[in-house]
Amino acid sequence: MSSTVIQCGTLVDGIADEPIRDARVVVEEGTIRKVGPSESVSVPDEADRIDHSNHAVTPGFLDCHVHLNGTRSFQPMERIEKSLPYKAALGGADLRQLLLAGFTTVRDVGGSTAIGLRNAVEDDEIPGPRIYAAGRAISRSGGHADMNQLPTHWAGDEDRMLGVQADGVPECRKKARQELRSGADLIKITITGGMASKGTIPDQVHYTDAETQVFAEEAHAVGTHAAAHAYGTAGVNAAIRNGIDTIEHAIGFGERGEGVDLAHEYGAVVVPTLSAIYRLAYEGDEHGLPEFHVRKGREYVDEHADSVTRAYEADVPVALGTDCNGSYLHPHGDNAIEFELLVEQAGMDEMDALKAGTSVAADAIQAEDVGAVEPGRQADLVALDEDPLADISATRDAVAAVYKAGERVDNRI
Repeated sequence: MSSTVIQCGTLVDGIADEPIRDARVVVEEGTIRKVGPSESVSVPDEADRIDHSNHAVTPGFLDCHVHLNGTRSFQPMERIEKSLPYKAALGGADLRQLLLAGFTTVRDVGGSTAIGLRNAVEDDEIPGPRIYAAGRAISRSGGHADMNQLPTHWAGDEDRMLGVQADGVPECRKKARQELRSGADLIKITITGGMASKGTIPDQVHYTDAETQVFAEEAHAVGTHAAAHAYGTAGVNAAIRNGIDTIEHAIGFGERGEGVDLAHEYGAVVVPTLSAIYRLAYEGDEHGLPEFHVRKGREYVDEHADSVTRAYEADVPVALGTDCNGSYLHPHGDNAIEFELLVEQAGMDEMDALKAGTSVAADAIQAEDVGAVEPGRQADLVALDEDPLADISATRDAVAAVYKAGERVDNRI
């Protein structure tokens, strides 16, 4: 069995609170076998060697909230005008950008192309990160995942949309089962209104407790998890107390102390997507987004950062997610801006921000074999020209090499 030894100037393993200086990682058949200070890790004489002694090495990055549906604008007619094969091809192009940026695992939380892309990557037909796909997001009629800017009969073409609709407990259960039947790795719902959905109020709760519980029940019954888009304290808390595992956006979390105890009791994870609202508020105009969309972003941008800070300071797990969708406002390949915002806006220290995009993210999406540099996990690694513990922007600006299962991927795409 051939071995590869990776020499690291600094190793951030994704779990420990301190880095290892002058470290070695031994990889066999894509799996990490040994990790530690160089003097304590023996090396087979015949091992191949890779020198990153001038680099900081981290686990491959994870993004827990993306959309791989080939979006290039926020114009609703794009959903109708572009064919599904064309959108899948654009999604494939986005996968390359994700790998180049060091993101070796992503979770798609709504769309009609990600399951196919996941399968193509797993079959080694196209290069890309590991993909966990939710299939289509589920909302109530007229909810956030219902394209209500379009005529009803157009929005009903579910194969072209991000989401499907379900109203009432029986429909909710059936839609959840249908998405799982179609190959979804998890269930994604929109429990409240949102920014991009015209006519919805972001913090208005759209699903009853009974409806929400059904989605969690169906996900948990097959050993997976459920995610909920949630704005506002009422919606966030409703998602948590009804068994939803990851809370997307989580604006309003912990306001007036609410939600913190619930999150600890139920083990909920916050996936903030700070960059989505930040870019919407400050760059939406220049990208021609509708006035209602930009206005909502500006109303919520400060509260969003405060919500993430409250979660972090209360020791509620925070996992990195961006809401990148391939548009010019949220392009894949610039996902690491989220590391910067977790530090600059939410007050995380650099090590905790790195954990948010590695081990915490892996735990959140049940990706037990990635997210950390430790024996038994896949050798998904990123080498950086600069130390991210000194300047977190290194995750965005200084990627030198990317490995997936021990194979370098950034120089082959």
